[in-house]
Amino acid sequence: MSAARCAEPPAFEVARVRRIDLTLPTPEENLALEDALLDECDSGGQDPILRFWESPAPFVVLGYAGRAAVEVDLEAAAALHVPVLRRISGGGAVVQGPGCVSYALLLPIDPCGPTTSIHATNQWVMERHRQALEPRFPGRIAVQGVTDLTVDGRKCSGNAQRRRRRWLLFHGTFLVSASLELIGRVLRPPPQAPGYRQGRSHLDFLANLEVPVPWLTSRLSACWAAQPRDVPIPAQRINALVQNRYLRPEWNRIEAGPARMATGP
Repeated sequence: MSAARCAEPPAFEVARVRRIDLTLPTPEENLALEDALLDECDSGGQDPILRFWESPAPFVVLGYAGRAAVEVDLEAAAALHVPVLRRISGGGAVVQGPGCVSYALLLPIDPCGPTTSIHATNQWVMERHRQALEPRFPGRIAVQGVTDLTVDGRKCSGNAQRRRRRWLLFHGTFLVSASLELIGRVLRPPPQAPGYRQGRSHLDFLANLEVPVPWLTSRLSACWAAQPRDVPIPAQRINALVQNRYLRPEWNRIEAGPARMATGP
C-alpha cells in the first residue's frame, strides 16, 4: 500500500452515513435484509448505513458456527414458540425481540484505517459506542470480553461482524427492556464465556439499560454522524435469501453446528 494511498481520508469519514429505521415482519426477513445490504454495499456504489430495528416477536439467533443443542434449550424454545435461526456473523447465541434494540452498521474496509482488521474494527466500534453511552452512565460503561458492552459489570450489548472483500457488517443488540427471564429460559450457559462473566447465570449476568429507545438511537446515530436518508430495499434479494437460506434447515442446522467461523462471502 503506497504512502499516497494511505494519506487519503478514510472512506467512512468522507461519505454520508445513511440511517434507516426499518423492522420487517419476520425474523427471517430482518436477518436477510442485513445480508442483502452487505451484498449491495460490497458490490459498490453505496454510502455507509446505520440501521435500527426491533423484532415484535422473540427469536433465538445463533452465530455462524454456533451449536444449537449446546447453546439453546431447544425444548424450552419449542414450548415457548421461540424460533431458532442462524446469522452470517460469528459469536454466541442471543435472543432478539421486544425490548431488544438491534442495529446494523455497514462500513467500507479501509486498509489504512480502523476497519483494516477484525481486531481493529472491534476496538474502534466498541469504543465509539462506549463513549456514546457514557454521558448517561458516567464511569459505569465498559468494553469487556471481545465485543461486549457492560453497565456496572453486567452485559447490556453483544456484537459481532462479518467481513466481505470491500465492506463489513458490524451488528449487535442493546438490551433496553428485554425479558431477561425469557433469555434465561431458552439459552443455556455459553460453552465459551468471557472471564468477567465469572460463572454468573443469564439473570445475574445481563442488564437492561432502561433508557428511552429514541435516546439510545439518537446517541448512536450522533457517534456515526448518521442522518435519515432513503435506502433502496432489495426486496427480491431479501426474498431469495429468506427462501434459500434463512428458512432452510440446511442453513439453520438446529441439531449441530460446524466447528469453524467464516469471514468471507
